[in-house]
Amino acid sequence: MFHTLEKHAKLILTWGLVFAVLSAVASLFFPKQYSATSQALIISRDRAGVDPYTQARSAERIGANLAQVMKTTDFYNKTMSSNGYSFDREPWKNLNDREQRKKWTKDVQATMVYGASLMNITVYSYSQNEAVNLANAITQILAAQGWEYLGGDVAIKAVSIPLASRWFARPNIFINSAVGLLVGVLISSLWVLRYKRRRLFGN
Repeated sequence: MFHTLEKHAKLILTWGLVFAVLSAVASLFFPKQYSATSQALIISRDRAGVDPYTQARSAERIGANLAQVMKTTDFYNKTMSSNGYSFDREPWKNLNDREQRKKWTKDVQATMVYGASLMNITVYSYSQNEAVNLANAITQILAAQGWEYLGGDVAIKAVSIPLASRWFARPNIFINSAVGLLVGVLISSLWVLRYKRRRLFGN
């Protein structure tokens, strides 16, 4: 089997490249989105008898919980109803509850940087400016009202302003091309093995 694949390696690689190019071209027809990333610091307030390491670990766990809270309808409503932050709300109109939740979860993502108590907030939108505007609104609302989900022992501070991606972040042409390459190699390998087997056994 390996000898057969090695013998037809050029053919397999060629079809892999064909699939990679087709995947890249197809990606250009999908809606393009830019990303903007900001950072918030989760601060666990001093408690008597608690060492700094334990406080840092506590802040990280709280931040991980808060990242999940940001996916909720309540946080979404806080963002949409805020009058102090300017961003385009049009893409969110005329969505039912299921569509709204799916889009919010897809376009607004938060992850913790463990060891630093920092939360990375990444927002996707149709333009660089709108991605920055929405990221700024979310980060500021998180800093101003995030305590409502956590209690009074935690402070949240925005420490990095939103920074937009230079190129569109979605669709990711490089990843799609890599997937296309793997699919092309897999399909062509299976075809070669099947073709050789049919010639060998005559069916």
